[in-house]
Amino acid sequence: MSIVVNTPNGNIGRPLVEKLLAAGRKVTIISRNPEKVADLAKLGAKVVQGSLDEKATLDAAFQGAEALFWLSPPLARPDFITWAQNAGTQAAALVKAHGVKRVVVLSSVGAQNGPGTGPVSVLKPVEEAFKAAAPHVTSLRAGFFMENLLRDVASIAHAGAIYTSTPPDKAFPMVSVADIASKAAEVLLDASWTGHRNLGVHGPKDITYPEAAAVLTQALGRPVKYVQVGLEDMRAGMKNAGLPEWMADSFTEMYAAIKDGRMDAAEPRSKDTTTPTTLAQFATTVLKPVVEQARPS
Repeated sequence: MSIVVNTPNGNIGRPLVEKLLAAGRKVTIISRNPEKVADLAKLGAKVVQGSLDEKATLDAAFQGAEALFWLSPPLARPDFITWAQNAGTQAAALVKAHGVKRVVVLSSVGAQNGPGTGPVSVLKPVEEAFKAAAPHVTSLRAGFFMENLLRDVASIAHAGAIYTSTPPDKAFPMVSVADIASKAAEVLLDASWTGHRNLGVHGPKDITYPEAAAVLTQALGRPVKYVQVGLEDMRAGMKNAGLPEWMADSFTEMYAAIKDGRMDAAEPRSKDTTTPTTLAQFATTVLKPVVEQARPS
């Protein structure tokens, strides 16, 4: 009996696979390019070559599976919402057909509101599809990824600023992807939970952008200020940075949902939703080297 991971090349899927293998579990991974996961295969993972939206690939991966970790890939195509929902729905149907009992779905804060939340819009129907298909499902509703700050490297390095439409008094959960992978491993390795549940993954504390800027100033050793801009300015900035219009539109919809409260966490903060990595730790170990490299000489 194996645990299937559908995204072993990502910054959540890869450490998750490593943790599961280190715990002595059999792991099956899905990859279009086996050479990219050759190191995981050497550690003992079984590789099924193919795409996560292919029925034959999922059929092969789900043979004898006891559990599945399902992550909808990032926004990467104009028809993303339809594609990701269809991929999740197909996977859920095959989970039922193969008798896979346990599923862990990577979801997000705001997923409870469905449409109108940009890339997050797809997650509610994906959650619901798996809950209709398997007896035991945990949806990990993660907060804002600290790694999203890597998108701001240029503005931090060149202007000492983070530009966002999020209001200065809006506190939100911020979590590292390493902690998300750890929480996913914890849930997959725990056979005691039953039924359907939503579990927040919230980082150590909720934080506002001005507070985040102060933390970055200290961690990076250079001033970083928070600058609030309008939604249309955000959209224009993303397009000027090279994002296609459809992608900029989707992210703008998400930022509007943040302002309106539709991206607020539905799950209250507790010891089970609180994870350890602080923004200061992330900024020092991950963000600072990238910012230093991007600074003008």
